[in-house]
Amino acid sequence: MATYAHFWRKLPFFSLPENFIPRTLISVLIPARNEANNIVDCLDSILKNNFPENFLEIIVIDDHSDDETGILVKEKIKRYPIIRLIELKNHLNENIGTPYKKKAIEIAIAQAKGDLIVTTDADCIVPENWLLLISAFYETTPARFIAAPVNFYHEKNILEKFQSLDYAGMMGITGAGVNGNFMNMCNGANLAYEKKLFYEVGGFKGIDHVASGDDMLLMQKIARLQPRGTIGFLKNTNAVVLSTAQPTIAAFLTQRRRWASKSSSYTEWYTVFQLAMVFLFCAVIVLDLFLFFIFPPPQRYFLLLPLLIKIIADYFFLSGMTRFFNRRDLMRYFLPSQFLHIAYIVVVGGFSQLKKNYVWKGRNVH
Repeated sequence: MATYAHFWRKLPFFSLPENFIPRTLISVLIPARNEANNIVDCLDSILKNNFPENFLEIIVIDDHSDDETGILVKEKIKRYPIIRLIELKNHLNENIGTPYKKKAIEIAIAQAKGDLIVTTDADCIVPENWLLLISAFYETTPARFIAAPVNFYHEKNILEKFQSLDYAGMMGITGAGVNGNFMNMCNGANLAYEKKLFYEVGGFKGIDHVASGDDMLLMQKIARLQPRGTIGFLKNTNAVVLSTAQPTIAAFLTQRRRWASKSSSYTEWYTVFQLAMVFLFCAVIVLDLFLFFIFPPPQRYFLLLPLLIKIIADYFFLSGMTRFFNRRDLMRYFLPSQFLHIAYIVVVGGFSQLKKNYVWKGRNVH
């Protein structure tokens, strides 16, 4: 945690250059499946960006939705011709068992006019200078693959507050890992990469057997095949993409199982090592809490040492991250979040390796 904190602090805050005028054509890709409740707000937030329309196209890829997602996008297209709709049903049979999100992105990239591909999710809201910051970062740094921060908003309960706090920490680890060149993580809700780079590394070839991982597995593939400096992290609060946290425990566990299911495909030993160490450390804490009631005093109090270490380390790291996100209010939920974090790491980390299949947006994934 000290290493993460060090490299996060050393990561430069990127500011928009004065009088910056973008010169890069951007294609924003939005894979969507049954997102009728979110897609209009997502598109509106992108359309409100301070970015020249002649350098922008927005492509929504409708992944076999059975709600009004496609209809709502077509209504938007009537007013905003920079929006395009690709219906995956015209390209793929839904029963062929393909990793749909990767295929959706792959098809969209092939049709995209932009030199820079930017991806987000249909349930996200982007800030008004989002594209300007991405474009400026791309044009003024060596980065050809850009990870950027994501967090949640409008939380309604302790579970959602925990997810926001947890995500703030993950974004810190993401930025630190990129800055220190020792760990490559990212989130497809806020990601950008050269179209040319995508094809240079063979796209999703070699990682297309995994349902998830259109972001991290691609990033790790690029890190392996491209020189240092190709990957960058855009550290700026005005580049944070917002989404809503999972509202129920069942939905939260399913989401995290989906994320964890790709961990066996990670190619970076350090990432795998860190994930294993976090899992084992949390498992030791759970075991110690059970043993606490068996051991006599004063020996039993030594069993609380791992928990105390975790609380102290996480507190200092998350204090810094909540300041970055301007969400110091989340620290009020720090202590209960610690126990939620330990429980979910042990449960999801163990269960996801035993049972790979899950249901996501009405689709059975294996």
